Amino acid sequence: MSDLAYESIKSALAGQPLFEDKSWRLSPEAWPLTAEQVAQLESIGTACLEFHLALETLYLRSAAGKNLLRNKPLLAPWVADYLDRGKPPALVAHARDPRNRGAFPPVLRPDLLLTDDGFVMTELDSVPGGIGLTAFLNRLYGESGAILGTGDAMVKNFHASLAALRPALRNPLIALVVSDEAATYRPEMQWLAQQLQLLGKRVFCLRPEDIFPLGSGLFFDVEGNPERVDIVYRFFELFDLANIRTEKFFFEAWAAGEVAITPPLRAFQEEKLALALFHHHLLQDFWVETLPAPALKTLRTLIPPSWVIDPAPLPPGAVLDAPRVGGRALASWRDLAAASQKERDLILKISGYHETAWGARSVVLGSDCSREEWSAAVGHAIALAPANLHLLQEYKKPRRVRHHLYPAASDTGDATPPSRVVGQVADLAPIASAPISAVETDGRLRLCPYYFVLDGRAKLSGALATFCPPDKKIIHGMTDAALLPCRVTSA
Repeated sequence: MSDLAYESIKSALAGQPLFEDKSWRLSPEAWPLTAEQVAQLESIGTACLEFHLALETLYLRSAAGKNLLRNKPLLAPWVADYLDRGKPPALVAHARDPRNRGAFPPVLRPDLLLTDDGFVMTELDSVPGGIGLTAFLNRLYGESGAILGTGDAMVKNFHASLAALRPALRNPLIALVVSDEAATYRPEMQWLAQQLQLLGKRVFCLRPEDIFPLGSGLFFDVEGNPERVDIVYRFFELFDLANIRTEKFFFEAWAAGEVAITPPLRAFQEEKLALALFHHHLLQDFWVETLPAPALKTLRTLIPPSWVIDPAPLPPGAVLDAPRVGGRALASWRDLAAASQKERDLILKISGYHETAWGARSVVLGSDCSREEWSAAVGHAIALAPANLHLLQEYKKPRRVRHHLYPAASDTGDATPPSRVVGQVADLAPIASAPISAVETDGRLRLCPYYFVLDGRAKLSGALATFCPPDKKIIHGMTDAALLPCRVTSA
């Protein structure tokens, strides 16, 4: 595989902004994945889809007060209470509507950390960003090697997974609706729409206010003429519905059967605490009975021990299913505040339906903060529990790996101010007369594979690697990280 020159990458990104107000490090090569790792990713995708299928069964049976098992009693009304906590009644009723049965997100993206013990999943995102970025990088780096997701798989399979919602329509009109809250991702969604239009597909990137009702359907204006929307791809979180003044028209058109909306407006599919339900000791028989054995085995390896911060009082003598502090079981979640730094190797984050539930905004790593900060974070989680539950996870430290990166501005003395648009990569080394060389660099890795649900299968179509400096405990897109597509190695 040949390296991609710094100037080639810089020029390509400068010509196509993909995020607002973002920049990152560049590398001459895609992230290498072995054939064995790719096979693991394939099995992870299958397991994630099976998990969604089982989660729907769990939620609906819990909400209806039905038994969870075939041959012995197991009622768990508290599951629906957890997953519905803080949601508007109308949204809860919509999630339970029989017409929504079997409606699942068309795109699944787990966040995987590469640890000494293999991959660990910290989240399973149903409304993921980075689809357009990964597709763009696949094209850019695919010119110099075997990229995971060849043949424009990201673009084509994204469309196919949406069009499958209206199979009777030969070329449905699809609106990629991006809210102001998610505006950072609008450029990549606009790019996706443009690429699909070049393939003859009727796909448009719109704001929620661009859409209006006519009769029982949804429309938007094209050169003075109303065009009917067949499928809405919702690129905004459900908490953001309250900020969208056209919200009721989406629900009304869906109820009339005039439009398909995806990801479905089903909040239980977007709660991080579902990972804690997988580990809940009262639900183990359900997962064993409901999940296929290979998926169960994969998920047990993949999902770190996780708990729901529920401050409901316990009877005297009872203890929590929770981490231990000072060698003792907890009788209250408030006791977690006294954990030592070693015992605080824990991640605390809000579960969902909140403006801080995405983009790592609410994430607190206990071992990376002071006792006072940790105590405040635990207290905040307890205080918010009546409306928004928090998830607690064991922190699995990513292992150190190495990859070639081009130098950043701080390494070259470049004082150019950061760009407002990522395509200009202004935080990187300035143009020089001599070629810029890459340096092998230490770091830690988060891998985000993208699966598109087609014909009942999760089809791996690409992966975005975030290569972060080794001192960063929480890995996410940042100025000093590199965002890379993945390639399949021959070794």
